[in-house]
Amino acid sequence: MAMNSNYLFTSESVSEGHPDKVCDQISDSILDLYLSRDPVSRVAVETLVTTDLVVVSGEVRSASEISKELIEKTVRSTVREIGYEQEGFHWETMEVKILLHEQSSDIAMGVDSDGNLKDEGAGDQGIMFGYACNETDVLMPAPIHYSHKILRLMAEDRKSGKLKNIEPDSKSQITIEYKDGKPSSVKSVVISTQHSPDVNQAQVRDLVKPYIERSIPKELLSSLDEKEIYVNPTGNFVIGGPDGDSGLTGRKIIVDTYGGAAPHGGGAFSGKDPTKVDRSAAYASRYLAKNVVASKIADKCLIQLAYAIGVSKPLSIYVDLFDNDYEKNMHVEKLIHENFDLSPRGIREMLGLNKPIYEKTAAYGHFGRIPDDKGSFSWEKTDKSDIFSK
Repeated sequence: MAMNSNYLFTSESVSEGHPDKVCDQISDSILDLYLSRDPVSRVAVETLVTTDLVVVSGEVRSASEISKELIEKTVRSTVREIGYEQEGFHWETMEVKILLHEQSSDIAMGVDSDGNLKDEGAGDQGIMFGYACNETDVLMPAPIHYSHKILRLMAEDRKSGKLKNIEPDSKSQITIEYKDGKPSSVKSVVISTQHSPDVNQAQVRDLVKPYIERSIPKELLSSLDEKEIYVNPTGNFVIGGPDGDSGLTGRKIIVDTYGGAAPHGGGAFSGKDPTKVDRSAAYASRYLAKNVVASKIADKCLIQLAYAIGVSKPLSIYVDLFDNDYEKNMHVEKLIHENFDLSPRGIREMLGLNKPIYEKTAAYGHFGRIPDDKGSFSWEKTDKSDIFSK
């Protein structure tokens, strides 16, 4: 982030129908299928989509044997739910190739616990970041939060039939002016959405503009110039989805997290079971950062965790409260060490991650969402804020 307190910052989002997000949702729907049968399944699933084709590859280890037919049925159901019934990509007629095999015994050996001799290790090495700030009520950066909201509301209305002539593949982008480090006004909005051939660019603009007002607070929109609202800037967007561009799991990691407002460790989330710290430790670091900001001891907080494959404890914990208060930063780090078990097993038990809760994370961001009673988005709870406010 810029050190200057007055600046413009932009984030983008993509809809559930974006080819990469189709892949993320397919990968996570297969993960959920395995976890629903065996909560300690090991899963690493990657998906590729292109015209009339889905390819699922990766490694699994589970006490439950799941047939290729059931996996294919899950894939088709996921694509159907997204809404693809197009000539070049249709849930019913597309080809589905399943190329899954057993998890490597070398990886399994590093991750598995061994009674009292060895705790369960991390599934890989890596660094993970968590971030929170008080720009929105869900303690997320404003540009990514409102970019997600536009597309999520559009998708809800498209699926209900309220929004017609709009197809699943969409993107949004919002630029916000910050003054004294706080969101002051929206300077531009970009929405690109696939549409039917029955509507032109002007009609698409009329269809999607209301979602800007429904998604962004009025006070941020008061000075937005009509000329700075860009809808389908190329003019036509009829061919879209996997028929327009191929997609891969894990290519939208900035959309998945903080929209570029915080660092990213580089590891994608979707298709990975929670022994993979790429996912579980990123969730844990967000949980820590959000509870720090919810405690009101800081306006924003960045947490970094680092792991080695086969090693249970994090190799390092880094805290930045962006206030140049070294002692307070060290105090928060000490509280984290004393109150949270950040081993892979500790994270999974703390956040209840061995559940089929992942498909809904795979579109509109893994963070800034609302926890539910089934265990989804447990890392968004602020039930530990008292630890930091003491």
